[in-house]
Amino acid sequence: MSELKILGRHTSTVLVGQLAIMAFGVADTVIAGRHSDAALAALSVGSAIYISVYVALIGIIQALLPIWAEMRGARREHELGASLRQSLYLCAVITVAGMALLLSPGALLDWAQVPAAMLDEVEQYLAVLALAFPAALLFRVYSTLNQALGRPLLVTWLQLLALAVKVPLSVWLVGGGAGMPALGAAGCAWATLVVNFLLLGMAVLLLRTSTLYLPLGLWARMEAPDWRRIGEFLRLGLPGGLSYMVEVTSFTLMAVFIARMGVTAAASHQIAASMSAVLYMVPLSLSIAASARVSYWIGRGEPAQARHLVLLGMGLAGACALGLAALVAVLHSVIASAYSNNPEVVAVASMLLLWVSLYHVADAIQALCAFLLRCYRISLLPLAIYSVVLWGMGLAGGYWLAYIGGDVGRWHLPAMGSAASFWMAATLALALVALCFMALLWRAVRLSLKPT
Repeated sequence: MSELKILGRHTSTVLVGQLAIMAFGVADTVIAGRHSDAALAALSVGSAIYISVYVALIGIIQALLPIWAEMRGARREHELGASLRQSLYLCAVITVAGMALLLSPGALLDWAQVPAAMLDEVEQYLAVLALAFPAALLFRVYSTLNQALGRPLLVTWLQLLALAVKVPLSVWLVGGGAGMPALGAAGCAWATLVVNFLLLGMAVLLLRTSTLYLPLGLWARMEAPDWRRIGEFLRLGLPGGLSYMVEVTSFTLMAVFIARMGVTAAASHQIAASMSAVLYMVPLSLSIAASARVSYWIGRGEPAQARHLVLLGMGLAGACALGLAALVAVLHSVIASAYSNNPEVVAVASMLLLWVSLYHVADAIQALCAFLLRCYRISLLPLAIYSVVLWGMGLAGGYWLAYIGGDVGRWHLPAMGSAASFWMAATLALALVALCFMALLWRAVRLSLKPT
């Protein structure tokens, strides 16, 4: 089978599963928005904080993908199984950290000046998701293992099953009925908790019964912590996780700052953010598939074939991003209307979706490059670029445009006081990140081809 077919099959399979998981958030946004604008605004702030914590910490686990894919390429299956068992020690620490952050969001909410009317519902939402965090993290380990093995189909089926449970459960818990009081945004969190533990239970059952995992010897006796191996995880995973944190917080903290503008602005931003997150699933799925194949060929000792996969992935990412951006630009008003009945929210969200279309093109390219750079064990420099550009130019720049303003050369820019200022700054920052990452990736590929 050609690499294009392998990459396409792997990408499409991962994409279906990622869209199913992303549909959790989209469904929650629609369900909360139909329930009340207050519930949608609380969901916007609560989900921004949860995603910031969740993505930053699971980024450490996702960074294990190139390590495990290389082991598969080098046919070191038993070592892969031992490596997975060692990752569980890392998971224990990450679980404690994640739950602690989600159960104590007060300082962040106060710093961001979230309106007092939202605080109670946001804190309830995050407390329930803290209980769901251990199951979500362990299922991510299972998902990463399957991606490294080039067999993501089992994960996709589980995610589709979870979606079928999640949507009706959220509708019931958010709006109430059949003896259940309306829980608002917290109802979305309780539904997420149920499906996360359902996913974990099914994953454990498959690991115990499927012949796919027999060569790995996963159920061998648990070894004592191997600090050398765990150190390898951290050298790649910690910068990777911090990079995810910077990237995601530069995006999600927009919701926290925009919440100061009121319910209409927060609800409109949530619609734009939800759409952007859905679009991101395409380059994310391609990035997962491409990094698994690139690492596989690196493990096989064939850097020229790895280079071919890098170029193929870049071409596919660019073409898909341009197509999706054009579609959103054309249908921006229709998309906004599907999320809310409020004319003011629809009008603001429609304008934000035009920025989303531009944002997505830069997002797709930088995401693929970030994944592929980790295949070449490059993670510290991308973290530095993310921190300076996304936080400095993107988030801080958006805050300056929205709330401060001032003189820029001969021009005076008054504070815009709108959510669009954050999207404008974020788009420009992400485009700069994409250019930097492409240069780093091309350099890494060229060095890999030089004889040692």
